[in-house]
Amino acid sequence: MRQIVLDTETTGLSPADGHRVIEIGAVELFNRRLTGKHFHHYLQPDRAIDPGAEEVHGISNEFLADKPRFADVAAEFVEFVAGAELIIHNAPFDVGFLNAELGRLGADAETIGAQCSVLDTLALARRLHPGQRNTLDALCRRYGVDNSGRSLHGALLDAQILADVYLAMTGGQVTLLLGDDAGGTVGASHAGPARVRADRPALRVIMPTADEIAAHVARLAVIDQASRGQCLWLAAERES
Repeated sequence: MRQIVLDTETTGLSPADGHRVIEIGAVELFNRRLTGKHFHHYLQPDRAIDPGAEEVHGISNEFLADKPRFADVAAEFVEFVAGAELIIHNAPFDVGFLNAELGRLGADAETIGAQCSVLDTLALARRLHPGQRNTLDALCRRYGVDNSGRSLHGALLDAQILADVYLAMTGGQVTLLLGDDAGGTVGASHAGPARVRADRPALRVIMPTADEIAAHVARLAVIDQASRGQCLWLAAERES
């Protein structure tokens, strides 16, 4: 199961208004473990950044003046994400911008949807927590994910934080390993796979008691009622 947790920063709110991607950050999960492989580039957009957008991410036109353009890194990006499930918070926003960038490459360029499946963690959070705030910051607080180093938005940092949040939302945290150069602007081939100790003892399996099973079933019923029939665990049982 290969997944890519991805985030972008942009010059503004809409690609329809000519706004562009100025940063892409993505980290790879394989079988729910961060492998250390990641994609991160700042991009020259060939247009001015809206003041409101710069206030959010802190990236200036001066900083981007010597950075590559999307066309320069497109092949590397496509190779990194192809065939994976993309995990994105508010996916329509990022996918819309990425498709606009890919469309500028020519008629032969494929859309994100043609190369990847997409899981929107904002839509997932709204199903799990209806009527509550489901921003990335709110989810960090809800699931106890440390985002103390996040004074401004940054694509790679947000992708790493979202990976933690996604794992917590969908079954709990696992061992997370990042390459030593995870904070740098590097391509996908710089880090190796996650390392697992060969001498690690087998995990102890503790079976639930009858009372614990009953409490679990009761909790799922509460979740199912609160989410109007959208409890994921019960949905899987109904499908089976």
